[in-house]
Amino acid sequence: QVQLVESGGGLVQPGGSLRLSCAASGSIFSLGAMGWYRQAPGQQRELVASITSGGTTNYADSVKARFTISRDNAKKTVYLQMNSLKPEDTAVYYCNADIRLVLTMDRMEFWGQGTQVTVSS
Repeated sequence: QVQLVESGGGLVQPGGSLRLSCAASGSIFSLGAMGWYRQAPGQQRELVASITSGGTTNYADSVKARFTISRDNAKKTVYLQMNSLKPEDTAVYYCNADIRLVLTMDRMEFWGQGTQVTVSS
């Protein structure tokens, strides 16, 4: 089994910062691309940022210059530093990872359980 465990969400005032973490564990042979998605009430889940195993990043236009995605391959962890937060950033944030499994060598996509980020005064 593989687990993605997120942490770091919470309530923050507009203009504030939060750092999300997502640690992968289990029967992992290799980690491919990892990313963060978010889903606001009544909205579809959308990509926030992604990062390849080699460190190439991609961001949604709405978060460019405010959010930074990074990863520590040794710790099997991906981070999302969120600065200058706005009320419209309020959503449940989900971690996503492309993982090759140890026993079968199959590549599968895994999701975390989600962490709530609320930006409000």
